[in-house]
Amino acid sequence: MAPNDASTDAGIDPAAPVSTDPDPGALGGDSEDTLDLRLPPELLALIAATEGATETAANTDPGAGSAPGDGGGGPGDGGGGPGAPAPIQSAPSAPLGDDLLDRVVDWGPITTSAGVLQLVPVCLERDLPLISRWMNDPAVAAFWELAGPLGVVEQHVRSQSAGDGRSVPCVGVLDGTPMSYWEIYRADLDPLARHYPARPHDTGIHLLIGDVVDRGRGLGSTLLRAVADRALDRRPACARVIAEPDLRNTPSVAAFLSAGFRFCAEVDLPDKRAALMVRDRALRDVL
Repeated sequence: MAPNDASTDAGIDPAAPVSTDPDPGALGGDSEDTLDLRLPPELLALIAATEGATETAANTDPGAGSAPGDGGGGPGDGGGGPGAPAPIQSAPSAPLGDDLLDRVVDWGPITTSAGVLQLVPVCLERDLPLISRWMNDPAVAAFWELAGPLGVVEQHVRSQSAGDGRSVPCVGVLDGTPMSYWEIYRADLDPLARHYPARPHDTGIHLLIGDVVDRGRGLGSTLLRAVADRALDRRPACARVIAEPDLRNTPSVAAFLSAGFRFCAEVDLPDKRAALMVRDRALRDVL
């Protein structure tokens, strides 16, 4: 979870409201969506394992700038600007602790109707200028709030890949061309879990489509469905994939609906009102 996020498949219209407003307590009518505030055993283990390393980690990123948010990042959609980067040829090693997400680095190529997508874990030395360029698009900045010098994005991405494996930031490479930024994260171990009835192994997705020419033609929906289904395929303990786009971003909500997610509820997060979107394993063949 992070401030003002939105995964979009079309132009952003922040002023347009979403008319659907179900009872948040109903959560889509799913009888198992009941609030459970017990901490998952994995979270307790993470707390114990990282307690002694907190001070060291706090001092490893001097001068990186400031970035908002306290969780898995925030999806938006923006344009890439001039100068296409060279295609990414290979993925770096998986981050320490990536087993919390069943090794995203090994999820492999995903064949879609738009081409072959590969989620390549971010290498800051290689990818930072490109991601920062995307984040400085005004349409993206309105939701991600990561516009500014390289250090702003650098600190955010470092916080996502801090080593405990709860979040893995990736560049989406479609047919050899970097064109999107993703964050795959454990929603049940994220601050987001304080604001919705989380279940063990809930997997969260954030997406930013980088280039304006890739928006508004159904590409976001195609990729969201493909990645959500790959997460369910590679994470047998995960029963559902979660997203929380900004409720103001109606194209984003529509993209998730087209990707087979269902709208569960409006959720009040610290910095936005979000649409809680869920893709259920049990319903993936009918949505």
